[in-house]
Formats: sequence, C-alpha cells, structure tokens
Amino acid sequence: MKISRIARIGAIGVVAAIALAGCAANETSSPAGSDKPPAGPELSGNLIGGGATSQEVAIAAWTKAFQGVNSGVTVDYDPQGSGAGRESFAAGGFAFAGSDRAFKTDELSSMTFKTCAADSPIIEIPAYISPIAIIFNLDGVDKLNLDADTLAGIFAGTITNWNDAKIAATNEGVKLPDLAINPVHRADKSGTTGNFTDYLSAAASSVWTHGSVEEWPTQSGEAAQGTSGVVQAVEGGKGTIGYADASRAGKLGTVSVKVGDTFVPYSPGAAAAIVEHSPLETRDGKGDLAVELDRTSTKDGVYPVVLVSYLIGCETYADPAQAALVKGFFNEAISPEGQKAAAEAAGSAPISDSIRTKAQAAIDLIVTK
Repeated sequence: MKISRIARIGAIGVVAAIALAGCAANETSSPAGSDKPPAGPELSGNLIGGGATSQEVAIAAWTKAFQGVNSGVTVDYDPQGSGAGRESFAAGGFAFAGSDRAFKTDELSSMTFKTCAADSPIIEIPAYISPIAIIFNLDGVDKLNLDADTLAGIFAGTITNWNDAKIAATNEGVKLPDLAINPVHRADKSGTTGNFTDYLSAAASSVWTHGSVEEWPTQSGEAAQGTSGVVQAVEGGKGTIGYADASRAGKLGTVSVKVGDTFVPYSPGAAAAIVEHSPLETRDGKGDLAVELDRTSTKDGVYPVVLVSYLIGCETYADPAQAALVKGFFNEAISPEGQKAAAEAAGSAPISDSIRTKAQAAIDLIVTK
C-alpha cells in the first residue's frame, strides 16, 4: 500500500494540475443497493486524491483492500484538510477529494471543476460518519457533562475557568480545579471546525454568535495545525480542551453532550443515529448526497457533534482513464466490507443500508466508457 503526502506548490488550494496518468480497464456497474459490484477486469494506474484528515485512516484501509485486488493500482492521498482538498479537486489537481462537508450550493453555481468534463455534475458520497470528540486534559477528571451553551461559552472565551458555576452545575461531585481553561482550535481551514461550529451555532446561537465556519473566527485560545496538532496541544497542556475526530481521542478526557434531558457520550452508534434522523439536502445533481444534519435533535441516543465526511468525484472525467479508478475505489469505500474495515481502523460508524443504496446509485453515474 502506498499512501504519501504530495508536495504542494504555491498557496493552499492553488495546486498545479497533476498529470493523472494511468490506464484503467472498463468496470461493470451493478444495480443500486447491491452489497458490492461484481468484480471487473483488474485495474491499473495511479489514483491521486486528498483532503480531510479525518478520513486518512479510513482511506488507508480502503486503499489496502482496493490495491489487494488491483495490484497495478497505486493510491496517493494527501491529508491536507477539507478546504484545501476541495479547492485542489476543483483546480484539477486531484481525481477525488475527501471533505468533512459537501460543497455549498452557491459554490457549485460559481465554481468550475477542472477535474471533470465540461458541464459534468459532481457526486458527493457520505462515506465516513464519525463523532467529533470534545477532548480535554484535566488532572483527576476523565469525564464531563456539558450542555451546548456551556461548550459555546468555553470556545467563545466567555467561560474561562474550570471551576465556573456553569460547568459545576452539570458535574455534581466532580472536583473542578481553580485553573484557567485553554481552548484549542484548528489553525487551518477545516471541515472538523465547520462541523463543530455548525453544532455550536445551531444549538447555542445566543452564546456562539460566529456562525458555522471552517476557519476559526476569534483570536482567543490556542491554534494548532491539523487534527494531530490539536490532539498534541491538548495532550501537552494543562487545562486544555479541544475537538477532534473521535478516532484520535485516545486516553484524553471526553465530554458527554446534553441532548434533551440526558447527557450522551460520543459513540459510532450515536453518530450514525443522528445521520439516520437527518434528511438529505435538496440538490440538482442526482449523485449529490449532502446530508442536512439536525444538530438540535432531542431523540434518544443521538450524538449531534458529528461529522459526515464525503468522497467527491465527477460523473464524467476530463481524463477518462481516471473514471474506472475512482469508481472502483468509491465502490470499495461504501461496501459493507469497506465500512467494516474503516470502523475497525478508525472507530467510524458504518453507513446504513439506506445510505449505501443511495450512494451506490450515485457511484453508478460515473461514466467509464
């Protein structure tokens, strides 16, 4: 398996077009909803993608399986962040992107996707579902219960000490120190930040007034590059708190979030539940499966601080040689086997059968002839 970082040229998102050379045999499509399409001729070539750091571990698992049955294929995935991944895909640098949010409708109407053939729609597949863990480092405390307003106050910089009455109110019996809170956020443009601030904006709008944004909107707290940087900053500090894909929570303290009248810890099952209870957005493209997450749901057992990370590709490619490679890789990712491998490696929540059926129909739109 080959997973490597690609050197970026120029500013993030302005990536020079990469020669997506390689040949690929035509692949047989399957009916929508089948577990896995029938195997076609073995593929060969170099598939280049990049984007969300959250998907990196899952991408590695899917790559191993995909290359296992296509020995002539190499997959290079550059985990440079969701925003940069989308921009590089649009610029023609990547054959596919991983992103912790779908393209916004106004972006779709104003952007040209050089990876795709002229006038080709894009497809956006919700392939990776994961809770965002709210992680902290506090001596003697490994679990906390926090409501949305309190979380918003901490990250907005209006709640600044761990023994604040609002934190104590939901954590009876927990010895909270008289210690300054150091909130850690992403320094880079991040889909994880976008999903986290989307939750704060929806569930605590009177406290978090900065909206749903991918770039951190305030100067307070500590900035760290990428998911790894946030985790390292929280681990290395005292009184730190941050947010990261749950697969990276490790042994840090974690927060249970108030949903209705109960506090719900993160888990793959609770993350999958919020997606099941959320509708798809209305989009023009048949293969554009953007989920409209219900961040304020009060249904039992849902965890609303969740990210849905997408695999993004084209219905028709400017370089037809890439189509079969992308189609085969996406099929591997959404298959029950692929979802199980990602869950085991990254702690993600496997997509439901209903999402898989819609995703398979979208992938089947990719033109390989």
